[in-house]
Amino acid sequence: MSALFPAFSLSDFDFDLPEALIAQHPAPVRSSSRLLDGCTTSPKDRIFHELPDLLEPGDLLVFNNTRVLKARLFGEKASGGKLELLVERVLAGNEVVAHMRVSKKPLPGSRLHLCGGKNRGGFDALLLGRWPDENGSLFHLALEGAKGETPHELMERFGHLPLPPYIERKQASGQDPDAAEDGERYQTVFADRPGAVAAPTAALHFDEGVLQRLAERGVESASVTLHVGAGTFQPVKTENLAEHQMHSEWYDIPLPTLAALERCRQRGGRVIAVGTTTVRTLESWAQSGAMTGDTRIFITPGFAFQVVDVLLTNFHLPKSTLMMLVSAFAGYEHVMQLYRHAIEHEYRFFSYGDAMLLVREQAQGALDGK
Repeated sequence: MSALFPAFSLSDFDFDLPEALIAQHPAPVRSSSRLLDGCTTSPKDRIFHELPDLLEPGDLLVFNNTRVLKARLFGEKASGGKLELLVERVLAGNEVVAHMRVSKKPLPGSRLHLCGGKNRGGFDALLLGRWPDENGSLFHLALEGAKGETPHELMERFGHLPLPPYIERKQASGQDPDAAEDGERYQTVFADRPGAVAAPTAALHFDEGVLQRLAERGVESASVTLHVGAGTFQPVKTENLAEHQMHSEWYDIPLPTLAALERCRQRGGRVIAVGTTTVRTLESWAQSGAMTGDTRIFITPGFAFQVVDVLLTNFHLPKSTLMMLVSAFAGYEHVMQLYRHAIEHEYRFFSYGDAMLLVREQAQGALDGK
């Protein structure tokens, strides 16, 4: 689904970002990252641990509790040709859907040897075909461990975290000195539903101290799940936004979260989405009425938000669908002003970068008048 505003095209969401501002490592402490308060006309520079002071008793924070899979797997074809898999989705039984990087694509029925293969301490994969159909760009595989392990167990044992392409690390070989750091810091402290290939990065700033202070202030919390797919890094290639094909991601909203949303509305609190993935989940539910399923929601300027009042988010890639989402939420000119401020003041960008707090555009005037 999409709500496109014809005055905007892809080039409107471009900006020059110095490479030095792309964060390669997380802040020393999760809550020590910077926080750009963009909830008023003039941006204010803060530290993330100040977030509880910016929220009100009765507000509701909604987190994405997805957990990043060790979804990157290395192996070879029966011919010996090297390949790399990135598992996008775990299906029923031992079946998965994956991206494949290989010089020559294998045919259905081929057996792939991963991490040495079943006979050399690793496991095999049987290529069943393409997904979601014979013309699909993804590959449908059945994983075959020597001990009958589930796909999740195999990935946890043999896989590597699929860090974003703009974070530079040594080739996954077991010798990466940053592996321990990434293993901890590229997961949120409340990640408990495995299935994502990328972290919900706005939530990476939360630690137990901040969560405790939020609870003491009377801010309620709830969770949704959206398993972030590799499509989140796919560039938009069409200048006409209406021609962009949005990727599909699976989401779930549990009944306790729906009850928390209703209580928040009844008491006059604000719904605060932690990250764009939470926004996509809540607004997909609002449009479709479905508590669980796949979403291709494409949020661009002109979109009518129905659930989210405030957004906590990181700084996003130029020309990305996420830049379009935040511009739709807080207003294009305001967001571009905030990005200029962030670059001038050397905020850290992308997954391991700093955060920004935004209020929905319709509420901006009321906040400015406080």
